[in-house]
Parts: sequence; C-alpha cells; structure tokens
Amino acid sequence: QVQLVESGGGLVQPGGSLRLSCAASGIIFGIYALGWYRQAPGKQRELVAGITSGGRTNYADSVKGRFTISRDNAKNTVYLQMNSLKPEDTAVYFCNADHRYDKVLTKGGDYWGRGTQVTVSS
Repeated sequence: QVQLVESGGGLVQPGGSLRLSCAASGIIFGIYALGWYRQAPGKQRELVAGITSGGRTNYADSVKGRFTISRDNAKNTVYLQMNSLKPEDTAVYFCNADHRYDKVLTKGGDYWGRGTQVTVSS
C-alpha cells in the first residue's frame, strides 16, 4: 500500500520560511518522480515543483527563485524548502508521486498525500 505523508506546514509571517517534508512508503522510492502541488480556497490544484528520479527539477513561475524541491532517497523523503513566503502562497500543499514525470508535471501522478496547510499571514 502506497502512502505519502506530508508534514511541516503551519503559520508563518510574510517573508518567512518553511520546509515541507513528504515521507513515502510502499514504493521503490528511488525510481519515482515526485512533485508538490498546492490548492488555495476556491482555486484549482496547481503544480508547485517537480523532481525526477535523477534529480532534475521544474518549478512554477510563481515560486522560481524562492522554493527548492529536493529528495533524499535513503530516507524515502521529498522536501520543499519555501523561502520569502507571500500571502498568496497560502494553500494546502500536497505531495505527489508517479513513475512518469510527465504525469507529475501536468495533471498529477497516481499517488497523493493528504496535504499540509501552509498559511502566510501577519
């Protein structure tokens, strides 16, 4: 059974930082493409960042230069370091995994976590 469990969300002031983690089980982690999506109230879920099994990354334009996705295959964990946070980054952030990177980057892969809330507010 595949499980993706996010952690690290919370309330942070504008300009602050958070690091999200997603621990995976039930998959051969090292061969999977991974991604982070987010969904704000009243909006569609959108891709934030993706990373291939080989470490190649892609980012949404809105987070380039502020967010960094990384993976630790030894720990079966993918991270999202978020710096210079803005109120518009407020959303539920979801971890995503699939064999196919094109699916992660477009509609999302087969496996999803339950999400972690990030709120950016003063």
